[in-house]
Amino acid sequence: MDSLISNLTILFLLLPPIVGAGLVTVLKKKRTIGIITICTASLILVQVLLLVSKIVSEKTITAFGNTFYVDSLSAVILLSVSVVGFVAALYSKNYMGRQYDNGTVDDKHIVRYYQGFNVFLLTMLVVPIANNLGIMWVTVEATTLVSVLLIMLYFKENAIEAAWKYLIIATVGLSFALIGTVFFYYANINANTSEDAMNWTGMVHDAKHFDPNLVKIAFVFILVGFGTKAGLAPMHTWLPDAHSEAPTPVSAILSGVLLNCAFYGIIRFHIVSSASIGPEFSSQLLIILAVVSIGIAAASIYFQKDMKRMLAYSSVEHMGLISLGIGFGGLFGIYGAILQIVNHAMAKPLMFFASGSVNQKYEAKAMSKIKGIIRVMPVTGILFLIGGLALVGMPPFNVFLSEFMILSSGFKSGQFIATSLVILFLVITFAVFLRHLLKMIFGNPLSEMKKGEMGKLAIIPMAILCSLVVIFGIFIPAQLQTLIHNASTIISGGGFA
Repeated sequence: MDSLISNLTILFLLLPPIVGAGLVTVLKKKRTIGIITICTASLILVQVLLLVSKIVSEKTITAFGNTFYVDSLSAVILLSVSVVGFVAALYSKNYMGRQYDNGTVDDKHIVRYYQGFNVFLLTMLVVPIANNLGIMWVTVEATTLVSVLLIMLYFKENAIEAAWKYLIIATVGLSFALIGTVFFYYANINANTSEDAMNWTGMVHDAKHFDPNLVKIAFVFILVGFGTKAGLAPMHTWLPDAHSEAPTPVSAILSGVLLNCAFYGIIRFHIVSSASIGPEFSSQLLIILAVVSIGIAAASIYFQKDMKRMLAYSSVEHMGLISLGIGFGGLFGIYGAILQIVNHAMAKPLMFFASGSVNQKYEAKAMSKIKGIIRVMPVTGILFLIGGLALVGMPPFNVFLSEFMILSSGFKSGQFIATSLVILFLVITFAVFLRHLLKMIFGNPLSEMKKGEMGKLAIIPMAILCSLVVIFGIFIPAQLQTLIHNASTIISGGGFA
C-alpha cells in the first residue's frame, strides 16, 4: 500500500506539466495557455508542499521500484523549482502579453514559449527525484535542450548566438559529467554486482569498496561537467550571454533554479566520493572553484554595463558561495550552503523580474540609460532595492544569514586564506553592485517618462518573493529548518539522515 501511495505521489507531481504542455499545444489561445500554465505551476507547488511535509516526517520516499528516490536534499531542490516556477508563470502572463502587444512575439512564439515553459518545469522536477544517476544525467541534459529553445525564442542574432554558445559549452561540459558518471558506475560494479549499481543509494552503500584512484578521476570529471552547467568559473562563460538574452521569466528560472539542479548533481557525487575516500579531496576542489568563481564574479560585475548580465555574474558568485559551504563542510557550513540555495532561489528571481519590468518601461537594458526607477516606478523601485540589498548580503535580509554561516564555517574549519579572499571579493562585489543599483534607482531620469507600474501581475510575483526574502531573513519556518537540517545531515553524514 505504501508503495502504491509513493508511486501515485511521484506520478501526480510529474503529471501537471505534461498535461499543461499538451493543452497548450492543442488550445493555442494566448490568454488561455497563460492561465493553463499558471494552473500547472500552482498544482506543482501544492504537490511539492505536500511532498515536503511527508519528507519531513518520513525522511525518504522511493517510487517505481528504486527508480525515484526523494529525501530532504531532493525536497529542497523541488521546493525551489516549484516556488520559482509558480511566480515565473504568474509573471509570464503579464510579461509575455506585453511582448505580444508590442510585436516582439507573435502567436507561434507565445505557444512555443508556454510549451517550453511546461516541459522545462518537468525536466527540473525529474532531476532531484531520480535515484538512477543515468536518468539524472539525461534530465540535466534535457534541461539544456529545452532552455536553449526558450533562450532563442525571439530569433534575434544575439539570442541565437547566446543559445548556441550555451548549447555547445553545456553539452561539452555534460559530456564530462557523463564520463564521470560512467567511472562511478564502473567503480560500483567492481565492488558490487547487484542490479542497482547505477542507483545513487546503491553507490553510497558500496562506496567504501570503490577504487580510490578511480573515484578521484571520476569526481574531477563530475565537477567539471556539472560545474559547467552550474555556472562555476572558469566554465561559466555561457551564463552571462544566455541569461541576458532569454525572456526575463526564463532568466529567473535559469538563475534561481536550473543552476541549483546542476549543483545538486555535484552534491550527490560529492557524498559518494566522501563515503569512499573521505571528504578532503572533493572538498578541496570545491573550495578552489568557489574562490575562483567569487573572484571572477566580483571583477566582472565591476565592468558590467548591462543589467541582466550583472545579475548573471551575481549568480556565478552565489553558486561559488554554495560550493564554498559544501567544501568547508561541517554541519554549520553545509547548513549554510543549503540555506543559500533556498535564499538565492528567492532573491535572484525577484531581481530578474524587477529588471524585466524596468527593461520594458525604459525600453533599454544598459544601466547607463536607466535612472530614477524609484520616481518612475515606485513599487518596482522599492522591490528592486530590497532584492539588490538581499543579494549583496545586507541584514536583515535572507542571504546575510546563509553567507554568515558559510564564512563562519570557513574560519572554524581552519580555511583562513580561502575565507579571507572570499570576504575581500564579497566586499568588492558589495561596493560595485550597490553603486550600479543606487544609480539606477535614485539617479535622475534621462528624459521625462510617464509614471506607472507594468501591471498587477508584474508586481504580485515580486511581492511574493520580496516577502520571502524579508521573512527568511528574520524567521525560518520550523518545517523548513528541519528539512535543511536533514539535508545537511545527508551530506555530512554519508548519504542518509
